[in-house]
Amino acid sequence: QVQLVESGGGLVRTGDSLRLSCVASGSTTGAYAAAWFRQAPGKGRSFLAAIRGSDSRTYYATSVQGRFTISRDNDKNTVYLQMNNLKAQDTAVYYCAADAFDSGRYAAAEYAYWGQGDQVTVSS
Repeated sequence: QVQLVESGGGLVRTGDSLRLSCVASGSTTGAYAAAWFRQAPGKGRSFLAAIRGSDSRTYYATSVQGRFTISRDNDKNTVYLQMNNLKAQDTAVYYCAADAFDSGRYAAAEYAYWGQGDQVTVSS
């Protein structure tokens, strides 16, 4: 069992940057894939980025490629999402996800473990 806790969200202005963190605890030995998703009000959960544990290969949704960067520090069991040039449409609850199957997958259903979510609000 893996527990995930996100932090770093908040209220920012258009054009600002934020870095979200996701700390994993529990059965974190071995490589595992991690990903970030978000869910805006009234919408489904959408994929943003994923990173493999074995080689840190990254995958991005087209909508955020170039603005968002996913990274990880395996020594700290932490995954990050650096978000730059934030826009009002980035307002959402951001979720960290992880799975022992070490692959960069895009579907939320492929991830067994989830954090509680962290609100990001971008005001114009």
